[in-house]
Amino acid sequence: MSAVATEKKLPIAAPETSDTAPEARKLGLLLTLPAQVLVLFIALFPLLMQLYISMTDWSPLDGVGWWQAWQSWNSFANYTDLAVDGRFWSALGRTALIMAICVPVEFLLGLGLAILFIDDFVGKRLFYSIMLIPMMVVPAVAGYMFFMLFQSGGPINNILSTLTGTPITLAWLSSPTTALIAVMVADIWQWTPLMFLILLAGLVGVPEDQMRAATLLGASWAQRFRTIVLPKMKTIIIIALAIRVIENFKIFDTLYIMTGGGPGVATETISVYIYKVTQQDLIWGYVAAIALAILLVLSILVAFAIGRMNAARKERVA
Repeated sequence: MSAVATEKKLPIAAPETSDTAPEARKLGLLLTLPAQVLVLFIALFPLLMQLYISMTDWSPLDGVGWWQAWQSWNSFANYTDLAVDGRFWSALGRTALIMAICVPVEFLLGLGLAILFIDDFVGKRLFYSIMLIPMMVVPAVAGYMFFMLFQSGGPINNILSTLTGTPITLAWLSSPTTALIAVMVADIWQWTPLMFLILLAGLVGVPEDQMRAATLLGASWAQRFRTIVLPKMKTIIIIALAIRVIENFKIFDTLYIMTGGGPGVATETISVYIYKVTQQDLIWGYVAAIALAILLVLSILVAFAIGRMNAARKERVA
């Protein structure tokens, strides 16, 4: 059969007209409506329920279900209590301190390792696998590992004793300052690989032709990194920092296994504080108010990160 005959038998799709476009959109909306309603319900119902409970003094000890929490309605009393809760603000400040130290350190270490791994070398795949191991460890297991490492007779003190030549039996987890340092070391060890992985993906995406052209023009490594690599990686960097800031804000497992928030409340972060108020004090109405306040803070951080990413994308397009 000739090609001409074949062409005559093939059906030609009619172009979509302005009359059929609204119908197609309407059909698409109807087909996706059940899924959209389900997703909206899953996201919206817990939020509204939490907002409702946060305006009450409800607790499981009241003997009534959460739907009857209106019986202990207190309007915005939980939020006013939150504003003057010194323990809450201390936990929030401690969380911010851990975040302000751990995230930059993880970023710099991850970036340095990503730069080292951008070139091929003997045993790269092996070292790459080793680098990712800490990230794969369950946080609770990592917490127990570092709990044992930082004991007064543990490996950390033994190493320091060998290096200094004097016996060191420092009780790391019994002192407020050193306990916080130990928690930060554990967090940096576990989550630097994630930063490394994200930044390495960004480095791989930098155009090689631009780097070669800059090299031919006599640009140094530092100049190439500052003028080509960093602008191209701006979006990746913002994503990496945003992920770690949000996750670091929620630090719990490793810290709770290592110190339980102690000694006293020296390492009590906002997540540990919420856990204690929920499980020990059982003041669930107040906990709901705290959680909504934290959600608001994280939403602002996410909105800021998205705004910076959009700005970086517009700069790149321009």
